[in-house]
Amino acid sequence: MTSSMTSRERVLAALAREPVDRTPLCNPTSLATVELMDLVDAPFPAANREPELMARLAATGYTELGFDTIMPVFTIIQESSALGCKIQWEQKDNWPTVRMSEPIWHEPDDIKIPADLCTHPDTACVTEAIKILRKEYGDEVAIVGKTMGPWSLGYHCFGVEPFLLLSLDDPGKTKLCLDRMKEITIEFGQAQIEAGADALCLPDHATGDLVSGEYYERYLRDLHIEFAERLSVPIILHICGRTVDRMEYIAQTGMAAFHFDSKNTPEESTQIVRDRISLVGNINNPETLFSKGPEVVGAEVLRNLEAGVQLIGPECAIPLQTSIENLKAIPRTVQEWHRDQARN
Repeated sequence: MTSSMTSRERVLAALAREPVDRTPLCNPTSLATVELMDLVDAPFPAANREPELMARLAATGYTELGFDTIMPVFTIIQESSALGCKIQWEQKDNWPTVRMSEPIWHEPDDIKIPADLCTHPDTACVTEAIKILRKEYGDEVAIVGKTMGPWSLGYHCFGVEPFLLLSLDDPGKTKLCLDRMKEITIEFGQAQIEAGADALCLPDHATGDLVSGEYYERYLRDLHIEFAERLSVPIILHICGRTVDRMEYIAQTGMAAFHFDSKNTPEESTQIVRDRISLVGNINNPETLFSKGPEVVGAEVLRNLEAGVQLIGPECAIPLQTSIENLKAIPRTVQEWHRDQARN
């Protein structure tokens, strides 16, 4: 099959729900694995904190795996580090995490955005990596940044349980916290756009097992509309878990795409959002990519393609021990499916 679009053109067209020469392979979260770290000598935790290593590891998603995007932000904690949260950076085979048992904020008035939010080493690492990637790859491939939404920041900075209890007990105070934290999302997102990001992933972990669709509508829909208006590139919203109960609201936000979990079937998801927002996903991580083989991966890819999912990729950041062989099955299946479609 002859490609008539660059990877960057293909991704941006799919995010705008415009015609593409083939379905793009999109990674809004992380494709980093231990195997890829070894391949390019860019291991965790250094690849989360040194721009050259971050860019080198991220580029393997395009150069080694064949995806149409490069996503250099492997973690969900870069801005939380800059805000003053305590971080457990872990080792090569483990994700860095926020020590949420040691919250830095307790009340809305505690929320302060430091002057060095985007120049702190752990946020500047991201913008510098994006600049490196843009310089190296030009307009060849879509570069996707990542800026955490205010609900996720609430978990990191207040602690998960205190923040959820606040949302139950004091909606007014919760909305005030979210309104103040949204400026962190905007500021870090804008810095990545200026560095050269073509699109932004916006994880906001109002996950299906913790937060209802009603809560999403109450607390986040209007904020997500505001993000789509204020950030000047396509936004890919990411929420884990069973989220069909909020997809109708998500489709109303004006965001370009929703990165959805395998707990939601492609068929029901496309039926709900229709043509109002693109879908990205939703190949299962723990059971399929980590535990099964390429044939099972391919079957899930086909199901998404046949349901009309606009951009194909894993449902979330993949397990660090995922095999390269399984990851390569995703683009291979997409290419084969489009060849078959062209023959018929």
